[in-house]
Amino acid sequence: MMPSAMHHPGVDLSIHDVMPETLVAVQSLIDAIQPLGWPPPVLLVVPGRDWDADGLAQLQYWQAQGHELAGHGWFHRISGYGGLKHRLHAAFISRQVAEHLSLDDNAILALMQRCHAWFAQQGLNTPKRYVPPAWALGSVAKARLGEQPFAEVETLRGIVDIASGEWRHHALLGYEAGNPMQTYALRLSNALNRQRARRAGLRIGLHPYDAQLPLADALWQDLRRFSPRR
Repeated sequence: MMPSAMHHPGVDLSIHDVMPETLVAVQSLIDAIQPLGWPPPVLLVVPGRDWDADGLAQLQYWQAQGHELAGHGWFHRISGYGGLKHRLHAAFISRQVAEHLSLDDNAILALMQRCHAWFAQQGLNTPKRYVPPAWALGSVAKARLGEQPFAEVETLRGIVDIASGEWRHHALLGYEAGNPMQTYALRLSNALNRQRARRAGLRIGLHPYDAQLPLADALWQDLRRFSPRR
């Protein structure tokens, strides 16, 4: 029997930025997480990178091991800045990856549709969830999200069920701090969200190289603290 991809009630664990160039790091992170008592985390896949047969076989393997695959942008890099708000977002959170923020509504919806279609084209299970890079959905109106095929969309705010419009406002922990400004912002945000998690539930969003970044100690402490095995 395949291991379940269900998550501990109130806790949702995911690994972002699954691309051909990060597959080894993602597997290393999975291997380190497993002894801590976590079920297979959701893997956020970037379809528009240079996937070859070996990379697609790795995705098939992870899916067979119980990992849910989710859509995560298309290229996972920006083509330009969408204004001052985008520049501030890049400085504090997203660097050069929040590709939605430089697109208009129609382009965002087209990207999401293309992302969803890619999985079936590669013989993978159709994903339920879409997470824009850096959780930044961009300018698309919430009322238009029914024009794209994903059942759920996750942003910094939470996870929205498209059919019902219902939000799950779970707290969010992240650790991808690439500069001192991001380290400070994430330390503050994580401290607040650890407190929120007790009443709101929790999302933990990991990135392939987080274990080599300044918040690595906090990452492992949180994975032990919130482990379903506790």
